[in-house]
Amino acid sequence: MIRYTKGGKLIPATWDEAVKFAAEKFKAAGTSVGVIASPRLTNESVFTLKRFALEAAGSENFAVAEDSKLDSIFDNLSVDLCTHKEIRYAKVIVLIGGEPEEEQTYTAKQIRQAVRNGGAKFICVNDTPINLTRRVTQFVHVNPGTADAFALALADPSTDSLVADKLGIDAGEIVAVRQIINDAQGDVIFMVGNELSAEAQAIIAGTAAKFAGEGRRVLLHPLAKYNNSVGAHDMMPGSRSADQVVSGSKALLIGGSLQSTDGLAGKDFIAVQELFMTETAEFADVVFPAASFAEIDGTFTNNAGNVQRVRKAIEPLHRSKPDWVIASLIAREMGVDFGYDFSASLVFKSLAESVPAYEGLRYPALKDESNPARASYAVAASPDVSGAVTALKARVESMSGDAEKITETPRVGHKLHRLTTMTSKTEQFHLLAHGNPKPGNLLVSPLFQFALDGKPLDEDLADSAEVGAADRSLVGK
Repeated sequence: MIRYTKGGKLIPATWDEAVKFAAEKFKAAGTSVGVIASPRLTNESVFTLKRFALEAAGSENFAVAEDSKLDSIFDNLSVDLCTHKEIRYAKVIVLIGGEPEEEQTYTAKQIRQAVRNGGAKFICVNDTPINLTRRVTQFVHVNPGTADAFALALADPSTDSLVADKLGIDAGEIVAVRQIINDAQGDVIFMVGNELSAEAQAIIAGTAAKFAGEGRRVLLHPLAKYNNSVGAHDMMPGSRSADQVVSGSKALLIGGSLQSTDGLAGKDFIAVQELFMTETAEFADVVFPAASFAEIDGTFTNNAGNVQRVRKAIEPLHRSKPDWVIASLIAREMGVDFGYDFSASLVFKSLAESVPAYEGLRYPALKDESNPARASYAVAASPDVSGAVTALKARVESMSGDAEKITETPRVGHKLHRLTTMTSKTEQFHLLAHGNPKPGNLLVSPLFQFALDGKPLDEDLADSAEVGAADRSLVGK
């Protein structure tokens, strides 16, 4: 659909008309074009959108539409990433920040199995008594917004007293965590919440290796927020924030939707590739119908670095096309041919030749899902994170340390069932997210295991959790 005049209506158009219109607008904008990719898109689509920015628009103004970045982790890796199987058989799991039972449910399942079946020691550092704290060996309950400071103690034991004061805990709790790690025989896994600062993430990633020892391997598991957050980072490392791209561009090509539409009003031109008429698409001058995951071939990369195939189950409906095809068509109209010949395998071949972590990978190598191919990330024995330590220490010193602690455990589903783009289009999920005045509340079965007789396997777990109208959350938050 095309909006020929600002403030006018979107009018149905052919693909040729829409592609030509967008190409002309992007050409007119010159290098003032910004490109933003959703972390839900395939690797192929994010990679192609980056190529569009660099080669078709001649712009380095591109970003992934995500508020948390992974660069600080992957730029400072001192240990390998761990798989979900390795979580399941770990001996010690240290969760710093995050809420995996709400945002990474499969990871949370592996934690529960490791504790229940394998006897793993589970340490949780959080400002909130999340549901997983029922499984802990040690819960380090910190003051609100201070979990970052724990990373400083991991890097420098001499800061224990300072960190403990700001966290609102006893210094002995930090010593106890180190002792559990140092006594372990087997795998020790550090899990990093996506809400931690870049400095804290860099420190954890860069100092994890020092906890390794004879018979003790240390691994890392970033709790990335979206299905392809890791892959999107791999395709667009070091990119700017979405807000920076929006503010620094006259014209925008957006694959997916933004978390905030602030700044979109007043742009010379915006093209959006989407499944639905989202808040972001409402600002578009051209809306291209993008195909869903069920209608495309491609790959996603999970939190363990596993590169996973997505295979087309049905033909694209309503003339929709994969995001990488849309970007390729506009680029071709602008005189730049990526040479993909509309083959997802050729896109993947191109990205594998360009992205070091994917070197040598091809679609045939991804067939065996029982032994998934993995991206190969650079690991340094002792990355220099001194700058991050200095910056974090200064911030920790400025913390008040006297905040009132959060004592209430969040309701099951408070993040999982929040109203976002897809759930707002699905009646059942809309009810889970927003409640329903008729009836006033819904009974939602918690995301835990139940026995065949219908009783929860944990005796202290309530049979149900109410999700009512009071639990409404903002769209896209």
